[in-house]
Amino acid sequence: MRTLKVNPVEINDDSDCFVIAEIGHNHQGSLEKAKQLFHAAKECGVDAVKLQKRDNKTLFTRAAYDRPYDNENSFGDTYGAHREALEFGKAEYVELQQYAKELGLIFFATAFDVPSADFLAELDMPAYKIASGDLKSTPLLKHVARLGKPMIVSTGGATLEDARRAYDTIMPINSQLSLLQCTAAYPANPEELNLRVITTYREAFPDIVIGLSDHENGIAMAVAAYVLGARIVEQHFTLNHTWKGTDHAFSLEPIGMRKLVRDLRRVRAALGDGVKHVYPTEVSPIAKMGKKLVAARSLPAGHTLAPSDIAIKSPADGGLPPYEFDNVVGKTLQRALQEDENIVFADLS
Repeated sequence: MRTLKVNPVEINDDSDCFVIAEIGHNHQGSLEKAKQLFHAAKECGVDAVKLQKRDNKTLFTRAAYDRPYDNENSFGDTYGAHREALEFGKAEYVELQQYAKELGLIFFATAFDVPSADFLAELDMPAYKIASGDLKSTPLLKHVARLGKPMIVSTGGATLEDARRAYDTIMPINSQLSLLQCTAAYPANPEELNLRVITTYREAFPDIVIGLSDHENGIAMAVAAYVLGARIVEQHFTLNHTWKGTDHAFSLEPIGMRKLVRDLRRVRAALGDGVKHVYPTEVSPIAKMGKKLVAARSLPAGHTLAPSDIAIKSPADGGLPPYEFDNVVGKTLQRALQEDENIVFADLS
């Protein structure tokens, strides 16, 4: 069975969906807001919270780092200054680790580069996320794989060949892998989600857990993904859509995240075992709505039943079910029946 264990949670085809609240940099560089987001995520019932870690000066070209970044979502005059304003260091991560532990939340992060992966390794993160933009970054994939922790890899903006290359890069080093179907648009239009790729991935990679990184600004698609076999769902999370920052507009607020978790838990139970049962809760409604065979009028003993002698009426609280109609026609009554009295085989010869 395909299995991924992100301590202490084991994820497989028979498990609940592992729900990740992707906080990213929605904390706006504020430790206090990050804690508020962690607390709200816990109240929503998610399994894990996730941040993003970048070593900005080595990650970006000098031109990209120094370019002007003057817009309504900017936290700095240049793109580098903007990114640095949102970045947490070791002190913040250690404090958030402790807070997540107190809340009973799994906490990990996306590593965007080797220094960030090493930073997270020093903190003994329980898992690593790889963003869609790094699906082709095989040196980074190999480096993170060697850290020996579960890897959850998004596949937005990629082909099946790209996903297979990443799989083939990681699996010989570290078999603790999950691939997430993802559309790298923010937000993603429903017609571009292509949820059937989940089925494609499950067939192409039968030994790993498949999931969905959902950038659509709703909750229904994650439920559909679970039905298709996704067992990890990552959803962006905020406390307020109107906060400054590009991700807030398509992130779920607490009421949406709470409903998402609720519905994902329900759908697992609702899928059932595939065997058609009659449940105890159905007996009374079916008796009320169902039908039985009764005498259409008063009939004497010794009468041979014709179709016109038999009526089909509710409730189904005794008597023969209607599918026995043809087996009753032509039988002889051993006793008299009153109108609407049940017809049973014991009274027939």
